[in-house]
Amino acid sequence: MVMSRRQLIGSTAAISGATVGLAGLGATPAQAAGAPGTAVDPRVVIHRDDPRYAQLMLRSFNPRFISSPETVHLTYTAEQVRAAVEQAVGRGQRITVRSGGHCLDNLVGDPAFQVLVDVSAMNQTWYDRRHRAFVVECGATLGQMYEQLYLGWKVTVPAGVCPPVGVGGHIAGGGYGPLSRKFGLSVDHLYGVEVVVVDRSGRARTIVATSRPDDPHRELWWAHTGGGGGNFGIVTKYLFRTPGVTGDDPGKLLPTPPPTLLMTWVSYPWDGLTQEGFVRLVKNHNAWHAAHSAPGDPYEGLHSALHLNTEKEQFIFLEIRTDATMPDARKALDEYVAAVSAGVGVTPQVNTTDDLWLANATLEYPQTIPPRTKSKGGYLRKPLAERQIVELYRGLRDPAYKGQCLVYFAGYGGQVNAVGPNATAVPQRDSILKLWFSASWPDAADDEESVDWVRRFYQRVFADTGGMPVSNDRYDGCYINYPDIDSRDPAWNRSGVPWSTLYYKQSYPRLQRIKARYDPNDVFRHALSIEPLAG
Repeated sequence: MVMSRRQLIGSTAAISGATVGLAGLGATPAQAAGAPGTAVDPRVVIHRDDPRYAQLMLRSFNPRFISSPETVHLTYTAEQVRAAVEQAVGRGQRITVRSGGHCLDNLVGDPAFQVLVDVSAMNQTWYDRRHRAFVVECGATLGQMYEQLYLGWKVTVPAGVCPPVGVGGHIAGGGYGPLSRKFGLSVDHLYGVEVVVVDRSGRARTIVATSRPDDPHRELWWAHTGGGGGNFGIVTKYLFRTPGVTGDDPGKLLPTPPPTLLMTWVSYPWDGLTQEGFVRLVKNHNAWHAAHSAPGDPYEGLHSALHLNTEKEQFIFLEIRTDATMPDARKALDEYVAAVSAGVGVTPQVNTTDDLWLANATLEYPQTIPPRTKSKGGYLRKPLAERQIVELYRGLRDPAYKGQCLVYFAGYGGQVNAVGPNATAVPQRDSILKLWFSASWPDAADDEESVDWVRRFYQRVFADTGGMPVSNDRYDGCYINYPDIDSRDPAWNRSGVPWSTLYYKQSYPRLQRIKARYDPNDVFRHALSIEPLAG
């Protein structure tokens, strides 16, 4: 039985009095709809000889890392997650968890993992009156969350631009997207989490931790405001409510997105684009964001991403979403395009459409890049230096590289920078842009060569700080949702700054203490996991 949207929305009164865990979260719509039982149910425990196993192994964004666990638990309830975890711990088996399957590096697909908890069936969203918060199950995709929140209550959580991404890891890592300049990060609206943790004796239990000052588990909530997925336990539910809002009207507890957007694609042809023109384009883009990334900036409702593609892709793209309700929205958009395009030396093509917000937020673009990938990222506090932009130009025109590469500058700042660096586990709160390098290629035979190519490309760009965007006046480290295990390797991280500082800065010792309290045996670990603080 599948609940209709009307049944889901109407179920809030019935579910708000039921209990799950320690703080009385409502029963999920999946439970109300008769999903498999709350124990480790044989109908959802899948072994390698089961024909469903191969299908589940396909749910990986990066096929360089496809695990082969002994057992997959396809869970429908928090109790099933708890039972699966306790069973695996009792048997001495390594555990990993997957929601959307979009981990970019080898944090989930490592062959060391023997048990995979797949939470993708836990994908509903509803309003819980008892907590005066919206509950989003960990296996929901961003698209599902957007649709259910907006159609049910005309609200949203500012999160990512890719609808198939699962909220499970996206939120735990901080979460950002096209509405973040206007409304902040996803975790700036996180009121609580329901998490399955394991104590020193090996007993698994389900805890609800909130941001309330008197909550004894408040530190566990804080750890999930940017501390990364798979570190402290398995999140089963997120609770969202914007801090400081009052009243009981659900439609006023989270941001309301603009009903319409101006969706713009600006295409700059590589044909005729000189090195000087390329440098000018990137400088223009970076400089505009340096000037317009303070909280309260009148352009907070304009979000853009500059897609620097390899020359073989023929075009560089500037992707822009503008809140159509902004005063003089079209004038602001035209001025922005003109500022970025000034002096570039090629004539861009500009295509703008009027989009409904929800249709835009849930639109899945066709898969056009080959599937095997290697990613790296960073935060920018100031524009890149000209030397670095020249390195981008040379790398993206390198004829020796067989695959594709995208260097992606995402607009940042605004209300993201209105939050203090210690208020959440995301300490990077004065950046202007996020930077992402993504190399892609189709054939496994090219893995070694392609990975080596993007490693060297990235290292050249950040040569002044040992190959990594070490926090200084220009950079501010890395983003855990763009995980890069090279940050642990001194061959590629020559900065002398540990990976943990690159990602978490001053937050890391606090995260270690929380890890020691809630995962003292280091059950939940991966290649970039928080290490418990000794003692």
